[in-house]
Amino acid sequence: MPKNQQEPHKIQAWSLINRKYLGQGVRVKRFRRPKRSQIRNRVLLAVLMAKDIKLSKLAEELSVSSRSVSAWVYEGRIPSRNNLDKVCRLLGYPSHILFNEALLRQSPIVCQPTPSRFMKRTLAHSPQNNVILTGLCMVYDFSVTDVSIWIGVHPGTFRKWLHQCHLPTLALQEKAESFFRIPRHILFADCELR
Repeated sequence: MPKNQQEPHKIQAWSLINRKYLGQGVRVKRFRRPKRSQIRNRVLLAVLMAKDIKLSKLAEELSVSSRSVSAWVYEGRIPSRNNLDKVCRLLGYPSHILFNEALLRQSPIVCQPTPSRFMKRTLAHSPQNNVILTGLCMVYDFSVTDVSIWIGVHPGTFRKWLHQCHLPTLALQEKAESFFRIPRHILFADCELR
């Protein structure tokens, strides 16, 4: 009898040990911080960041899973026709801007000459009329001043592009296109859609 009574006691002791050490499991970060090369749909992410819409919030508004929305941004998948129409209506852009197949196939890394940091206070104090261009600065964490210097324009001129939706000359549009590696008709879509 005493042996039978000790057996449950051992099991309970091991159970407590297992709960204490093994029950916690392997700790894995819940969200990964993507590298720039892992963002396949930079335009969609730029619009979401500039409009301050989280991926989970977009998924909730569209009644789809957040995994689907993540696949649209990070894997470059194109949603079904029904969801594509919903996304375009909600964000206010046509499908050839948000889900451009040529851009989704490539995911170039934009080469920045020096480290830069986007100032979030510029969003709070100034209107943002060129949402895509502002969002791209947020995606890559570029400061407005640094981008203007790298492109070769005055910072005040670049701010006009962002805040007043000023459409630059064709030569300056080409400079911005070669820097961001996004066609100018997408970079300046906000100026043309007005």
